[in-house]
Amino acid sequence: MGKARIATVCLASRGFSTVEENRKYALKLVDYALRFKPDLICLPEAFTTFSIRKPKRELAEPVPGPTTELFSKKAREGNCYIICPITTKHDGKIWNSAIVIGRDGDIVGIYDKVHPVTSTPDYTEFEGGVTPGKDYPVFDLDFGKIGIQICFDICFPEGWSELARRGARVVFWVSAYDGGFPLQAYACINKYYVVSSVRTNKSRIIDPCGRIIAETDWFVNVIYHDINLDYVVCHYDFNYSIPDKILKKYGDRVKIKSYANEGDDVFIVEPIDESISIEELKKEFGFESFQEYIERHRRAYEYIHRGEQPPPQKAAHGTRPQYRKEDI
Repeated sequence: MGKARIATVCLASRGFSTVEENRKYALKLVDYALRFKPDLICLPEAFTTFSIRKPKRELAEPVPGPTTELFSKKAREGNCYIICPITTKHDGKIWNSAIVIGRDGDIVGIYDKVHPVTSTPDYTEFEGGVTPGKDYPVFDLDFGKIGIQICFDICFPEGWSELARRGARVVFWVSAYDGGFPLQAYACINKYYVVSSVRTNKSRIIDPCGRIIAETDWFVNVIYHDINLDYVVCHYDFNYSIPDKILKKYGDRVKIKSYANEGDDVFIVEPIDESISIEELKKEFGFESFQEYIERHRRAYEYIHRGEQPPPQKAAHGTRPQYRKEDI
């Protein structure tokens, strides 16, 4: 895992009458984003076809196909990944897909939207003929693992939690609309970055505690932010002194963001110096992630529910006080 400059765009509700014009507009946004030398650029859901009133079967493309070939060229030019969401066809069916294009222009993988929204009142057809996907793949890029969700997937928490279980450090949500607060909730609950790219005006980059750190609007349609996928979110229980201890030794070589004053009782640790890793810090200072802390409780509860005494667990914090600082 490492650092990455993530760029995302919004379409500001601009759509055109042909696929070619929509591609041209998206290419302009990508060219603009390439000025910032990003590691990844994310585009919105079905950006080539959303404004065109034709049957999905007429508009769906194979992969590789005309759109992916154009954006593969841009990926090679910029030496960056591009998430390219379009309507696709394969296996005789139509899909709402997000294609991950690699730095070399090759196809890294495809996510097919698991939850297309109904387009008929009797729930017999979805998005004009789109087939629901079945899986939540995680893509292992050179800076870390990412996942993807598409639009109506926002209404189904199981996909977001499954991506966390599979180790995603960033989840990209490509959509027709802004999404609102649920994106912040998913970032906070699952402790990963969420990056949205929308056809409307509010594409966002959200940190693993649910705070918006960058966003587009009607006038600024491209944003970027540098993130480090080698981070950890920790609960303050047993860890009141950990931020001070880390900063006392490493100073500005490690960044710590605390959310204690906002009532969250968590903090994020992120190495700035590439010679320092989160795993080394955890071992050196004896602390665990928020997720590990929660999981220790789950293990104990299982024994109690069976009428048994939970066995002692040997946590990294040892016998440190749970709710107060130690002298440093």
